[in-house]
Amino acid sequence: MKRAALILGLVALLAVQANAQKLRRGAEAPANYGTAIGIRMNPWIVGFTIKHFISGPHAIEGLAFTNFDKGSNVTFTGLYEYHWNVFDKPEFLMYAGGGAHVGIYDRFDYDRDRWFRNGDGTYVTAGLDGIFGVEYTFKKIPLSVSADLKPFFNFSGGTHFMGEEIGGASARYTF
Repeated sequence: MKRAALILGLVALLAVQANAQKLRRGAEAPANYGTAIGIRMNPWIVGFTIKHFISGPHAIEGLAFTNFDKGSNVTFTGLYEYHWNVFDKPEFLMYAGGGAHVGIYDRFDYDRDRWFRNGDGTYVTAGLDGIFGVEYTFKKIPLSVSADLKPFFNFSGGTHFMGEEIGGASARYTF
């Protein structure tokens, strides 16, 4: 499962890299980059993140992540984000938005009721996500760091919207 997440993350990176258009610096976009790729983690999860500004303050972000201790799960998330400047500094941005996810979870780890009824195996569920965070982009090096809260709701299985995946910190290479 982790290999599948890695392969899908690399394919997404290549697709965005091949189609990325350079944004004009300055008034068109609040960030001083067009696309960024990196890692998102907290004490329980680790994964890939890719963010692309589509026009002005509007960006899309893709996430693919898994838990450290539960090797048989992976979640893919797509988000729309709106960015605005804070602290009167162009390198600081706040953002908010929402999106959706698809998760492939082990029954034993995430939904014990199904595990007791159906036994071992995995299940797939979809859900909705929100996101709110702050981002800092360095001026002299191609690096952006961010911290966010990402509550979510699964349509089936465990909802865990206040669980281990709610918060995270990201470090991205910008280009």
